[in-house]
Amino acid sequence: MSELLLIEVKSELGAGTRGASLGVDAVKIAAHDFASKFFLKINRQEIPNRNELLYEPVKTPFARYAEGIHQVLESVAGTVCEAMKEGKYPIVLAGDHSTAAGTISGIKMAYPKKRLGVIWVDAHADLHSPYTTPSGNMHGMPLAMVSAEDNAECKSNEPDERTVVLWNKIKSIGGIQPKVHLEDIVFIGVRDVEPQENFLIKKHGIRNFTVTDVRKRGVEKVAFEALTSLDKCDIIYVSFDVDSMDPKVSMGTGTPVPSGINEREAGKLLQNLVSSPKVVCFEMVEINPTLDKENLMAENAFEILVKVSNSISNQSIF
Repeated sequence: MSELLLIEVKSELGAGTRGASLGVDAVKIAAHDFASKFFLKINRQEIPNRNELLYEPVKTPFARYAEGIHQVLESVAGTVCEAMKEGKYPIVLAGDHSTAAGTISGIKMAYPKKRLGVIWVDAHADLHSPYTTPSGNMHGMPLAMVSAEDNAECKSNEPDERTVVLWNKIKSIGGIQPKVHLEDIVFIGVRDVEPQENFLIKKHGIRNFTVTDVRKRGVEKVAFEALTSLDKCDIIYVSFDVDSMDPKVSMGTGTPVPSGINEREAGKLLQNLVSSPKVVCFEMVEINPTLDKENLMAENAFEILVKVSNSISNQSIF
């Protein structure tokens, strides 16, 4: 059994709504309220963030705070890579979803010759680039970052030279691009997709298991089929954005979307996914306690985190 390493990333540079940087501490408060010793038992490492840039003018409107995000992603990638080379299993608990590009980069840096698959449990496809983004928020771009996908066919923006340089640096983290091929991505719960993203989904045949699929077929079967869809991949990364869950579970996330899965379905789904020996890293993102009541999302997220950690360890240690 690999030693678990919890990597804390309190960056929210990629989000459009402030507060995701507080998600890690909100989960710790939930653990305290549950009288859990999880954060005492698990080894942890925190990544430096550049959230002070949020107080400065935006210099790259089609990739907001790209310079700071590049620095954070480099740090995440280096930490994940080092952990894996030491035989550890990284669990990343992060603010906004842009950090996933750093996590995926780190996995690929540790295993450059292995084919990497991604299971993306999220309400959103996160396939935008500076050339297509309607908002400039980079938490909508991580899968484009790691697949080195500009989506020129759907271009609607003209990013300035500074943005283009930073975007190309982000795509090239670790000296490898692409890290993931779009054909090696599986979506679960994605239901808020823009036309530019839908173009790529159809072009590359990205499979999406809908919330209806989860309900009708059951989480075990969906998890099995999602993993089977990536049979050609050597290793798999699982990313869990809490906005994949229905807002009735909690409004504690920056971009809630109706008709999502519930917390029980999410926990069971993720337990089944990480039980696969091919899954080498898990990430949870986008908990925003400033939008919540009584820290409900963080409490649900903490319970899921414990279940996932125990499934990875294959025993009840937390």
